[in-house]
Amino acid sequence: MAAQSKIKANELIEPGDDDAVELAKRHLVQPWPYAGSVGNEARALIGEGNGIYITDGSGKRLIDGPAGMWCINVGHRREELAKVMYDQAMALSYNTPWYTMNAPSAELAKRIADVAPGDLSHTFFTTGGSSAVETALRFMQFYNNVRGRPEKKLILSRGGAYHGSTYLSASLNGRPRDRDWMDGADELVVKLSSPDPFRRPKGTDVAAFTDFLVDQFRDTVARVGAERIGAFVGEPVQASGGVIVPPDGYLKRIREICRENDILYVSDEVVTGFGRLGHVFASGDVFGIDPDMITFAKGVTSGYFPLGGVIISERLLEELRRSNHPDALFGHGLTYTSHPIGCAVALKNLDLLEEGVLAHTREIAPYFQAQLKTLEELPLVGEVRGLGLMACVECVADRESKDPLQLDKDVGKRIDAHCHELGLLVRPLINMCVMSPPLIISREQVDDMVAILREGISRTMDDLRKEGVWRG
Repeated sequence: MAAQSKIKANELIEPGDDDAVELAKRHLVQPWPYAGSVGNEARALIGEGNGIYITDGSGKRLIDGPAGMWCINVGHRREELAKVMYDQAMALSYNTPWYTMNAPSAELAKRIADVAPGDLSHTFFTTGGSSAVETALRFMQFYNNVRGRPEKKLILSRGGAYHGSTYLSASLNGRPRDRDWMDGADELVVKLSSPDPFRRPKGTDVAAFTDFLVDQFRDTVARVGAERIGAFVGEPVQASGGVIVPPDGYLKRIREICRENDILYVSDEVVTGFGRLGHVFASGDVFGIDPDMITFAKGVTSGYFPLGGVIISERLLEELRRSNHPDALFGHGLTYTSHPIGCAVALKNLDLLEEGVLAHTREIAPYFQAQLKTLEELPLVGEVRGLGLMACVECVADRESKDPLQLDKDVGKRIDAHCHELGLLVRPLINMCVMSPPLIISREQVDDMVAILREGISRTMDDLRKEGVWRG
């Protein structure tokens, strides 16, 4: 017989309770585990959140540097959102989307259409970013089947990309460690280079690098055949790839090639949407493009409820309605599609964004980027880059070779550990530290965050020197 837990069913586990660690190790499978510790792992326990801060299991208050996972845009403990969740649950907690609908989802779809670029006018709601990307790709397949082009199904993606964890969305991912031990639909995906100016070939200026990326895209379409390529999926800023901000004009040029070759352009705004760059959507307002579809999640509810979606061009829907196959069924849906509580929370969250949070983000973003840029004074830092309220500090062994510290791939974790001790949660990515705080952060809090990060990097440099891993 399995050992009995010390926790009774009706007892709450308080923040810092050792029982939570015990139960996690015995019963909880964490996301992205290693085989050697799967099902026997406890991670940093977070007990509470308030504003831009969280409290860990020991009671230490930390700046929430990653905003959860790019998502706590309006901050923790917003009573307005909690109240909406309660009110909607008491009115209608759920309805089946197969043959009924609810009012919050219809209103939210209209609000989204009002601010989306181009002719994006209809939204299919999902449960998160992975299912949003999966939906966009399945819609592309359905669209081409109905139009009599069953061979037009290949998907263009890029190195450094991250688009999800479901089978098809994960197949697009361009980070090697994401796929080393995992299967994917490789026969459906064609990978292109990451638009990372920091990693451009030595001696190549940014303009020439941009031309290379565009030429590579055009040549790939010609080589593979436009008649076989259904979609290009790209983040406006590659988030989990290290906050890769593309060169000026690159996305517009890629959009034109897609339009010329009848390739659907899917802009993955799971991270950049709903305020991270100071606008509800960055595709049009920041990068000047009008995609055929936009996927979103995370910030749409500021992480208070799982919700995502894909916004679809009116043109695509009209073409389906005019087709010779009016009985063709888009056999796709989720139990929690258009969830009434999630949509109600998103409506209130959108109110908060439009009533001041977006304007504040646009005002403070230059200060945020400028203060983080001062960290390039540290010899371990190769580059600080970012846009809006998302940034990455990339550490290198030396700036000439840009060697990402091959002798110590956990340098990001080292920095995070020091920063945690000092009062800041960082998102470590191998040799990088990603920062994407709640959008309500103040100038004083930016200063605190940068000061802690500076000290955390400095302590890490000392550690590496003492261990002989890095001479600096």
